[in-house]
Amino acid sequence: MRRVLVVDDEPHIRAVLRGYLEADGFAVSEAADGEAALRRLREDAPDLVLLDVMMPGIDGLEVLRQLRAFSDVYVILVTARAEEVDKLVGLGVGADDYVTKPFSPREVAARVKAVLRRDRGARDAGAGVLRFEGLTVDQDGREVQVDGTSVALSALEFDVLAALADTPGRVFSRRQLLERVWGYDFFGDERVVDVHIRSLRARLGDDAANPRLIATVRGVGYKFVGRPA
Repeated sequence: MRRVLVVDDEPHIRAVLRGYLEADGFAVSEAADGEAALRRLREDAPDLVLLDVMMPGIDGLEVLRQLRAFSDVYVILVTARAEEVDKLVGLGVGADDYVTKPFSPREVAARVKAVLRRDRGARDAGAGVLRFEGLTVDQDGREVQVDGTSVALSALEFDVLAALADTPGRVFSRRQLLERVWGYDFFGDERVVDVHIRSLRARLGDDAANPRLIATVRGVGYKFVGRPA
């Protein structure tokens, strides 16, 4: 049974989400604030977190930043603010999807199931090591080195890099990357890909204007341009 942690300071929202998720066969635990959420995450190790952004004390984004230091659990942000900048900031710190209030509990349950279908990291099993000038991608060990120095990537950042580097020169549209990395049933904004590409470039020391690893194909998507070692 897959486990979902629902984090929201409004009891009725937690109750509604618990009801729909349990009806779909999930084991559900709850937390009413950020501190309780971080304790639950360490104690229960859920498969996915539904995380409200606007909470008193430690807000959802800070919870997300802290949990990424010790977990790559799937996270769906729940926010009452519809401005795109809030969504992108949240996704940029490691969320897998977002839901804007008011929401349909059925839609939330569907997004939970879609995200959990991704089976993070399974596609890399037995894939070996990819070597390029200045970059090594160990797909089995899920480790990356840039010029001999280890670089810490989030689970999603690694999956995006592995998808691109596995077929150098191939142009991926945003939708194709969503299908390959997030899963065919991804419900969110395609621009989540852009957020993770920007974060990935920053961690790899790559320059969008003069790329040595990831190039933008205007109007289409992205491709890997690293040279084989």
